[in-house]
Amino acid sequence: MINFSKFNSLYSVATYFNTEEKCQQAIVESRWGDDVVCPSCGKHHCHKRADGRFCCSECHKNFSEKVGTIFENTKIDLRKWFMAMYLISSHKKGISSHQLARVIDMTQKTAWFILHKIRTLFAQDDTIALEGDVECDEAYIGGKEKNKHESRRTPGTQGRSTKTKTPVFGMVQRGGKVIAVKCEKTDGATLLPLIGQFIAEGSNVYTDELNSYNGIDETKYTHKVVNHGRNEYVKGGDFTDTIEGFWGTLKHMIEGIYHYITSKYLQRYVDEAVYRYNCRKMKGCDCFRDMFTASIGVVNYSMVQMLEMAA
Repeated sequence: MINFSKFNSLYSVATYFNTEEKCQQAIVESRWGDDVVCPSCGKHHCHKRADGRFCCSECHKNFSEKVGTIFENTKIDLRKWFMAMYLISSHKKGISSHQLARVIDMTQKTAWFILHKIRTLFAQDDTIALEGDVECDEAYIGGKEKNKHESRRTPGTQGRSTKTKTPVFGMVQRGGKVIAVKCEKTDGATLLPLIGQFIAEGSNVYTDELNSYNGIDETKYTHKVVNHGRNEYVKGGDFTDTIEGFWGTLKHMIEGIYHYITSKYLQRYVDEAVYRYNCRKMKGCDCFRDMFTASIGVVNYSMVQMLEMAA
């Protein structure tokens, strides 16, 4: 099996995965070990063909080690895929498609494609339950009107307006993980079900004075409010600074690295920021191992697209 602890630089990754055949073998070993399983019928001990593909003796279908992974049907060298995964996992604030294209010698369009394929691996776990002290807040992602020409500005876009901005709802457990979801609205009908889904009963929930939080079930949670409208930011242990810090990281990533994103792909960028936050204490080699493991799992792109359309 691959010893991921030795991958502490791009050079070490490029040196180890120095041929296409070695990359293919790494996928086979990590995915099946010595017992190749047919992805169609589940038959074990499939044999290898002379062309490097595998054949199932039960259903007689031919397949490669890439089937069902993010590499399926790719014409891009696997060595470049692996180097891209290492760069993406090791950069604390992300890497742009232009920079990725320069580093591993490909077109910007190809780099953009790789980045978005890999971002599907960042999808958040909807079974996570935050507990203890949990802070909730909303952020509004979109262009700043002051940066536009006066003739192109949209009136009434200050504060929580969604005319030109897309809201994102976030929840963070102090000292733990964060969850963030793109929303159409920030009303109680939208936010309260998310709180009920992701925050364990008995937790302390800290929010600002937004009216949408007034419906939080006081029999399940202890709701504490910090009124930012009255310049109130800390009341003893009542504050929302942790989630505000995450919003700062997300916005710096968008503005400093990517510069511009569309609402269509916003959830993918949010997922990326959440992944980086939740893995902030992990070493680069461990993040690369997790990403590699996720990349060889079966990816249901139709489900990913359905979730994005529903968001």
